[in-house]
Amino acid sequence: MPLNLEDKKSIVAEVSAIAAEAHSVVAAEYHGLTVDEMTQLRATARNSGVYLRVVKNTLARRALEGTEFECINDGLVGPLVLAFSQEDPGSAARLVKDFAKEHSNLVTKMLAVGGVMLPANELDRLASLPTKDQAISILMSVMKAPTEKLARTLKEVPGKLVRTVAAVRDAK
Repeated sequence: MPLNLEDKKSIVAEVSAIAAEAHSVVAAEYHGLTVDEMTQLRATARNSGVYLRVVKNTLARRALEGTEFECINDGLVGPLVLAFSQEDPGSAARLVKDFAKEHSNLVTKMLAVGGVMLPANELDRLASLPTKDQAISILMSVMKAPTEKLARTLKEVPGKLVRTVAAVRDAK
């Protein structure tokens, strides 16, 4: 059933609003996936904070105009599913990468981060980015390291003195 003008406008507005707030986008070709596999992909996307949408390419081009993902407009060819990362830049890439391991019919065509279109072979690099919680824990460990080293160094001086006195005592 063809979409009427109002439906098209609502789809464009919805995708445009999501794209304006998203960190990254992954476009993948889903040709050959069954309905059950697509349902499974959508459920996994919902649980991982990824907005997943199959949109006609002309509507997707209109929705991405004026966003930082406008750079992928030229690559919107064929049946594509768009995955927008809403929580962290790598969540959509992790979703597509993990799902493609089990389903070879899901093929990444392109991705974009920060207004730059990247080739499909950069998916692994984007998927390996830490999540927000992981990045905070890495930052905290880096900030905590100098104080821990200072405390260990200050503790070592009296410890070494005690060991030296104990060695002298054992020698006598």
